[in-house]
Amino acid sequence: MPEEVFEQITADVLSGEMQPGQALPSERRLAEMLGVSRPAVREALKRLSAVGLIEVRQGDVTTVRDFRRHAGMDLLPRLLFRDGKLDVSVAHSMLEARLRTGPKVAELAAERHGPELSDLLDESLRILETENDPTEWQRHALTFWDHVVDAAGSIVFRLMYNEFRAAYEPALAVLASEITADIKRPDTYRKLADALCAGDPAGAKQAAYDVIDLANTTIMSALERLGGPQ
Repeated sequence: MPEEVFEQITADVLSGEMQPGQALPSERRLAEMLGVSRPAVREALKRLSAVGLIEVRQGDVTTVRDFRRHAGMDLLPRLLFRDGKLDVSVAHSMLEARLRTGPKVAELAAERHGPELSDLLDESLRILETENDPTEWQRHALTFWDHVVDAAGSIVFRLMYNEFRAAYEPALAVLASEITADIKRPDTYRKLADALCAGDPAGAKQAAYDVIDLANTTIMSALERLGGPQ
C-alpha cells in the first residue's frame, strides 16, 4: 500500500497536477481518499520526502517541492517514462548530458586505469564485433562503458552512470524498431579502447566524444521518427 500511495503522488507531482508549494491533504484525508491506512500514507510520505518531492514539517502542512531543484538523479527513470510513455525531451536531455560527461570519464580512465582494463575492454570489443542486433549491441556498449566508468575511479561519475543506465536500458526497448544498424561502429570503440589502454587522456577524450556523438545522432533520429512522446 505505501508503494501505491508513493506512485500516485509521484505521478501527480511529475505531471504538474500538483504544483510546487501546494499543500497536501492531511494524512487522515489522504488515507480516506486513497482507501488505505494512515500508516501506509505516513510511510509513503517519508519516501516522497526522501526523494525530494515533498517537504514534511512536524505539526505543519506537507507541501509539494520543486523536484527540478530538490530531487536527485534517482528520479531520472521516472521522468523518462511517465504512464508507460517515453518523454522525448527527457531523452534528449540525457543524450546531451552523456555527450558532455562521457569524454571526461574517458579522460580520467586513461589517467587512472589499472592493468585489468585491457582484458575487460577486449572482451567487450569481441562481443561488439560479433553482435548483429542493434538494440542488443547498444546494451553491450553500455557494458563497455561500465568498465570505463570503473576505471575512472570517480564515485560521483559511477553513481551518475548507474542512474543513467537504469533509465536508458528500458528506453532501448521502446526505440528498438527505430534504431538502425548505423549505430554499430565497433571501430570507434576500438579506437577508444586503444587510447584508454595506452594512457592517452587527450586521445581517449576525443575518441569518447566521437563514439557518443555518433550514437546520439542515431538515437536522436530514432526519437524524431517516433514523432514526440511515445
